[in-house]
Amino acid sequence: MPELPAHSQLLLASGSPRRAELLEQIGVPFSRLTPDVPEEQGEDEGARAYVARLARNKAAAGLALAGAPATGLWALGADTLVLAGGQVLEKPRDFTDFESMMRSLSGREHAVVTAICLRGDGRQFEHLVETRVRFRHLDHRLVDAYWRTGEPADKAGGYGIQGLGAALVESISGSYSNVVGLPLEALVPMLEKAGIPYWREPSASGKTVTNRKDA
Repeated sequence: MPELPAHSQLLLASGSPRRAELLEQIGVPFSRLTPDVPEEQGEDEGARAYVARLARNKAAAGLALAGAPATGLWALGADTLVLAGGQVLEKPRDFTDFESMMRSLSGREHAVVTAICLRGDGRQFEHLVETRVRFRHLDHRLVDAYWRTGEPADKAGGYGIQGLGAALVESISGSYSNVVGLPLEALVPMLEKAGIPYWREPSASGKTVTNRKDA
C-alpha cells in the first residue's frame, strides 16, 4: 500500500466504462458523472491540441456539476482519439464509415492519443500520451464480421483493443492502457501529487461507483 494522504476524493468526469474499469484495476476510490461537453474540433485546431482541450473542459465541467468547490475534490477529464495519416478517426457513423476506417488502418501503423487532466484545489495537472498501434491486413470478411459483433459502434477509430478488436492488432508500441482510454503510467504520478489513494480494497475502490448524472 503506497504511503499517500487519503483525504482527496476523485470524480471521474466520463461515462466511459473502460476508464472506470482501469481505475478499479488499480484500486482507486471514485465517483462518476458525465458532463455534457461539445466535441467539435476547431477549424485551425490541431488534433493534439483538440484532445487536450476536451480533457480540460471535461475536468472543469465535472467540478461544475459537482457543485461548490470542496477541499480535496478532484475531477479527472480524459479524451482519446485515433490518428491515421493525419486524419482524426472518430466513432464510426455507420458500416460504410467503419469500413472506410478499417481500410485506412489495415496493414498500417496509426497513433492513439489520450489527453488526461486532473483538476482540483486550485491546481491542474495535464498529460498527453501517444501509442503506436499496427493492424494486421484486414479483408472484407473480417471487417464485416467484426462490425456485426456490435463492438466498434461506440469506439474511437472503430475498435476496442481490450475486447474483440485485439484480434485486429499486429503490434503495439507504448502504453496499452492509453489505447484502452486512460494511460495509467501517466495518471498514477498525478494521483500522488493530488493525494488521491490507490491500491485500495475493492470495497473502497471504484466498484462502488455512483452515477450522479445519466451517461
